[in-house]
Amino acid sequence: MSTLYRPDLLFYRGEFLRHASLLVDDLGYVSASNANRAASADTVIDLPGKALLPGFVNAHSHAFQRLIRGKAESRAASGRDFWSWRGCMYHAASSLTPQQVYDVARMAFLEMVMAGTTTVGEFHYLHTGPDGRPYDDPNELAKQVIAAAQSVGIRIVLLRTAYFRAGYNLPPDPGQLRFIETAAAYLGNTQALLREYATSAPAVSIGVAPHSIRAVPLDALRSIAAWGREHHLPIHMHVAEQVAENDASLAEYGATPVAFLAREKILGPHFTGVHSIHMDTAEIQKLADAGSTICSCPTTERNLGDGILAADLAIRAGVPIAFGSDSQAQIAPLEDARQLDYHLRLAQQQRVILDQIDRISLAERLFNCATVNGANALKVNTGSLEPGTCADFFTVDLKDPSIAGHAPGDLLPLLVFSLERTAIRDVAVQGKLILENGSHRQQANILARYQELHQRVWQDAGKQ
Repeated sequence: MSTLYRPDLLFYRGEFLRHASLLVDDLGYVSASNANRAASADTVIDLPGKALLPGFVNAHSHAFQRLIRGKAESRAASGRDFWSWRGCMYHAASSLTPQQVYDVARMAFLEMVMAGTTTVGEFHYLHTGPDGRPYDDPNELAKQVIAAAQSVGIRIVLLRTAYFRAGYNLPPDPGQLRFIETAAAYLGNTQALLREYATSAPAVSIGVAPHSIRAVPLDALRSIAAWGREHHLPIHMHVAEQVAENDASLAEYGATPVAFLAREKILGPHFTGVHSIHMDTAEIQKLADAGSTICSCPTTERNLGDGILAADLAIRAGVPIAFGSDSQAQIAPLEDARQLDYHLRLAQQQRVILDQIDRISLAERLFNCATVNGANALKVNTGSLEPGTCADFFTVDLKDPSIAGHAPGDLLPLLVFSLERTAIRDVAVQGKLILENGSHRQQANILARYQELHQRVWQDAGKQ
């Protein structure tokens, strides 16, 4: 059944069009992005007072870390840096049953949808039971996360994560017990997941994710990357997030992570380096030459004190940048977009650093990072409203105070730099509304289940 969506303004090819509609076919793909408002359709949905835009793509998420929000904001609880913060994260990871993995993922995904996100790349590395033994179905937890996405209605790319060791010359870390598999088990389990979802779920796809150089040794990394390329899957990996990570790579391989990955021919158009903060210009050029993407996570990176991505150098070199919510310190795609430039402003004591590189306005560039660049990184047919793409979109209330004073010509910068979540009213995935006038059909149940889970996990923490 075809559907015609009729907003007041439609964002298409970089501008807001009046009196334009979005025509969606019976399979949930865009038929026409500038349809006549009287176009023939089985269903017509009027969206008065609203602008319609392509949905955001969250290219890097650890859903279970939603449990940590607010719990790691003191040195007494989580120490002073990323490495000590992991102790708080490990507690959350170690305590979850499969049902609880489902419940926390639903909470994270609901919040994403309410922020206008229609696709999530879930970098999933909880694999085994709390004692490190596999479940009867070794993909049990991955399937719980996928089921959570399906329950909420968000599109998911399950980036099944390989994690084989604590690090170069390091003993096993008990906090990582649920992450660990053998390389053979990882490939077999990922293959099984790929077979199961290849054709059965149109809003579910699979990717591979070697966690990091410290967690995946060279032989395993080579085999995973080759297998991913063979199956035309996205390959995502934490890269150069911490200076200590670079030091360990130099000690083991005589090269920094990006230089090592380039030398091993792991980089390519299929590859996304998550964070990619601690790089020099030569390393940035290696990513550019390979056609790889950077997934920046500014709200998490500032929360953890990771550092600042040299986004100006990366963009000038031609490296696409996508965004991810990572640890869920905040789930706010436009806040990530703003901070990409704001962090540079603070460091360089100048304004609008990323504006007019290749003659692209700052607002358009940041919006593209939050949409089409993320879609390309995850290899999904979304991120824009071109005919033939998945009809994934959100609407904003044009009367919301955060964007008061707008006109079609300056609405995009107002949205990118000022929009509040309260303005987001509707969200559709594959042409079907999953958020209507700010409400999700399962919102009350998701919140109640999460509240119960959250209390249980942290009450248990207090007893230890």
